[in-house]
Amino acid sequence: MLDKIRRWIARHPNWTLTFVTLATLAPFVAKPFNIDEPMFVWVARQIQAHPFDPYGFQENWYGTAMPMWENLWDPPVACYYLAVAAEICGWSEVAVHSAFLLPAVAVILGTFRLAKHFCNRPVLAALATLSTPVFLVSSTTVMCDVLMLAFWIWAVVFWIEGMECDNFLRLSAAGFLMGMAALTKHFGVCVIPLLALYSVMSKRSSARWAVCLLIPVAMLIIYQCATNVLYGHGLFFNAGSHVSFFKDTRAFSFLTTTLTALAFTGGCLAGMTFFAPLLWRAKTLAGFAAATAVFAVPLFLTGAFFEKFTSIQSPEIAVAIQIIFWAVGGAFVLALAFGEDLRRRDAQTWLLAFWIFGTFLFAAFFNWNVNGRAILPMAPAAGILLARRLEKNSGDVAKTGSRVVSICLVIGAVLALLVTRADYLFAKAVRQSAQETSAKYGNETLWFQGHWGFQYYMEQLGATPLDFARSPLKRGDHFALPVNNTNLLPPKPEMAKALEIFSVPGPRLLATMNQASGAGFYASVWGPLPFAFGRVTPEQVCVFVLLVEPPPSSN
Repeated sequence: MLDKIRRWIARHPNWTLTFVTLATLAPFVAKPFNIDEPMFVWVARQIQAHPFDPYGFQENWYGTAMPMWENLWDPPVACYYLAVAAEICGWSEVAVHSAFLLPAVAVILGTFRLAKHFCNRPVLAALATLSTPVFLVSSTTVMCDVLMLAFWIWAVVFWIEGMECDNFLRLSAAGFLMGMAALTKHFGVCVIPLLALYSVMSKRSSARWAVCLLIPVAMLIIYQCATNVLYGHGLFFNAGSHVSFFKDTRAFSFLTTTLTALAFTGGCLAGMTFFAPLLWRAKTLAGFAAATAVFAVPLFLTGAFFEKFTSIQSPEIAVAIQIIFWAVGGAFVLALAFGEDLRRRDAQTWLLAFWIFGTFLFAAFFNWNVNGRAILPMAPAAGILLARRLEKNSGDVAKTGSRVVSICLVIGAVLALLVTRADYLFAKAVRQSAQETSAKYGNETLWFQGHWGFQYYMEQLGATPLDFARSPLKRGDHFALPVNNTNLLPPKPEMAKALEIFSVPGPRLLATMNQASGAGFYASVWGPLPFAFGRVTPEQVCVFVLLVEPPPSSN
């Protein structure tokens, strides 16, 4: 029976990968909107009403109403996709998430097709990508990350195929897809120099491909000029000022950032970590672990690492062990790319290596913080490198036989599904906390602080976000403050009295975004791990009543 399944997969790999991807993600299509998803939804609604003015409205996301282009830094292609999908299918969570299954399938099929140019086990490369926590969690959101990666990977596919057969049409299609990647998320612009470098190293005639590289450049110039006319600022290059601001106000040391980035790389690509015993000898693995421990332990012992994570309630030793384990995994991924470079030194290997190292450096040192969304782009490259390395070790059947490889894939997939479920339960708990708060106090004048999914559902239920500068608060007004949220300003005791705390249990023992456990998948300022095992506090909302009318510009 197993042999028949393998033969069917070999004959129909695209259908198999499509089915597996959809079956894996289908249980999460009802996931409530959370984290930054509301902003994409709001911009998509604006696009439906005003297609050529995506950011032409204000929203309170940082404590006061601001132009939307200052709140959402990403370009609007994902929002246009969302607007079209919602126009066809409706605005329910199920409908919108179902539409975003298509980019996820495109990433997996693109990884398969690209891997066919690099190795003889392309299905393994695609499944290794699918079974990473970062891909599954990102694919259950309606943000721009997976769509950007879909454009990115198909740009690489068409570019390589166009270079191989000197096909100007495919190179032009690749140029257009590069532009779409950059206009979906700013990091997408990195595919342009990546493929330019690949082309130079391929030593092909530069006339055709150099012209095609001008296509995405022209698209970005048009976007920059159009947004400058609409909003007085060219929005593509304006994003750098936001990144600089947040890095200045939430700065971590170089060593802390490096260790966090390694832990995020290993955790987000956890499926790759489980293959490490198949790729290296025991002595090599022990060397990686020892080197990582020597780097990390002094930071833990001196308190330098945990000094900015004061909200962690799990035992520091438990968090430290998880950090070291996943940091070793992150080192494995980087070593995989570096080792392939030393062995092969061809254009394809350099492409994968720069893809991985460039993503890591951006996520660690150029993004406003380390997060899973920034790690995501390296997943397909890591999957392809994994397949190539297993192919090299194919003589050792005990390590690279189909049964052993399948076991590693299953272990990684189970963990990835558990992490995705934890993120799903987190989003459900946030929505429920908003519903319970509104059900009891919705008939009163109800304000609230906090953003993410809590803001989306509170506004949907009729509550008003508190504007620290403009809200006309009065004595006797109620306002809600979610504990596990962002941009909060708790009231002074003499100004407000706590009436009630709503507590809604979310995931148990495993979290993606919980300060108490040290989990910060969407922002490492929340925690130094992309997901964490340990104590997970419930979602809590504290409701206050104002005792006195606050002075202007005060809460």
